[in-house]
Amino acid sequence: MIRSELVQLLMRDNPDLSARDVERIVTVFFDEITQRLSADGRVELRGFGAFSTRARDARTGRNPRTGESVEVEAKRVPYFKPGKEMRARLNV
Repeated sequence: MIRSELVQLLMRDNPDLSARDVERIVTVFFDEITQRLSADGRVELRGFGAFSTRARDARTGRNPRTGESVEVEAKRVPYFKPGKEMRARLNV
């Protein structure tokens, strides 16, 4: 599912909300998750899962085209851990 499909689904299920309102709600939702993660926080949605970040150490990588060694800097990457309820629904 892509963002526009999510907006369309929410508009269908909530006909009293305008397209502009639904778009704003989706934007705020994703912006808040992103903001919390960038502040090194965690976002937990009960029954769905938890978003957090993990640290990746600096390393030496390879350019797949040339085979040349490339230094990759240390960074934080997003991580999602599904909740129990989601895992149970996926493995029915």
